[in-house]
Amino acid sequence: MEESGLSVSADSIRVTEVTADGDALIFTITSQKLNSDVGICVCRTFEDFEWLQQGLFSQEDVSGLQGIIFPPLPGKPVSSSQSQAQAKALKQLGFLAMGEDWKSYCKALEIYLQQVASHSTLSKNKALDNLLTNSEPPGKQRVHKGIFSRLSHAMVELRKENHKDLDDFFQNERNNILNTTHFSKAATEKFLEVVLTEQRLAVACGHLSTSLHLCVHQDDPDAANFSKICMKLSEIIDTVKRNFEKVADNNLSTLGLGLDMECRGQEAKKDMLFRRTCKLVELETATKSAEKAKPNKKAVMEEVKKVIQKDFENLSSIAKEEIGRFNKSRVTLLRSSLVDWCEKQLHTARENQELLSRQLEACKTLQCD
Repeated sequence: MEESGLSVSADSIRVTEVTADGDALIFTITSQKLNSDVGICVCRTFEDFEWLQQGLFSQEDVSGLQGIIFPPLPGKPVSSSQSQAQAKALKQLGFLAMGEDWKSYCKALEIYLQQVASHSTLSKNKALDNLLTNSEPPGKQRVHKGIFSRLSHAMVELRKENHKDLDDFFQNERNNILNTTHFSKAATEKFLEVVLTEQRLAVACGHLSTSLHLCVHQDDPDAANFSKICMKLSEIIDTVKRNFEKVADNNLSTLGLGLDMECRGQEAKKDMLFRRTCKLVELETATKSAEKAKPNKKAVMEEVKKVIQKDFENLSSIAKEEIGRFNKSRVTLLRSSLVDWCEKQLHTARENQELLSRQLEACKTLQCD
């Protein structure tokens, strides 16, 4: 890490808090100086993260940059509390728009910064150290779409997606990524539906628990027994309500976040493979042009071809390393989220079982006249 040019420890980076400033969200980032106990705290907006991402995309002096799988930056958050804005945020951000105080979104930003800071190439960019350590906000120039974003989404380039690759390794990776991105997205959407259903059930239980209090008749001795039953049943339903809330929160903060990271990571890998395919098409075009060139232009065209071929080979070499690193990282992240999910849900299930057991015993001893 000392050679990276980053003055803070990647593992120490945390996004600890978010506050609203009008329609903008302000994120508090803490970190620790390398080989020191000195802590650093800065406040950043989403535009500052976009500024960093643009700086990473625009490193023209970095050889083979197109072969890097860039850590995916979450989409822009919507801070308004209006129901229409909440629905828009849920559609755009999924799990990251849910929960209290944007905790999942803060965690996603934290993972993003840690991934950039631990990357052997990206961590050398001065924009990263500036964002993490400078008390003053970074540059506020308008963020333009980077070359990779334009390249990946321009309609004129889409015809290259199905271009046959000369390297079986990359062709297999391209075939696999189409399936994994599809299934990752489907799994994320289905799991999001589960969480939303659990939240709706919690709300319904809350309404039912409250409604049972309306059945209590304190001034009517003849209805005393019925009132006792309603009160006890209200307590039981409230216990069920809290369990749904905890289960949904566990799903959100563990596997939900893990699936979101998996989905966005696969898209980042897909973008990198597409950039390489475009470079391959460029190389094949240059090769054909050199073969068909007239004698007086052949030397120039051959030189152009050699430059493109060198770039392509360098890009491919870096891409292979990136794929190995990415696959290892995504397995670690997804495994960690699955383990956390199982542990939290098991703890919640045991806690709920104990509470319901107490309620059952209380029902057995309920005295009715």
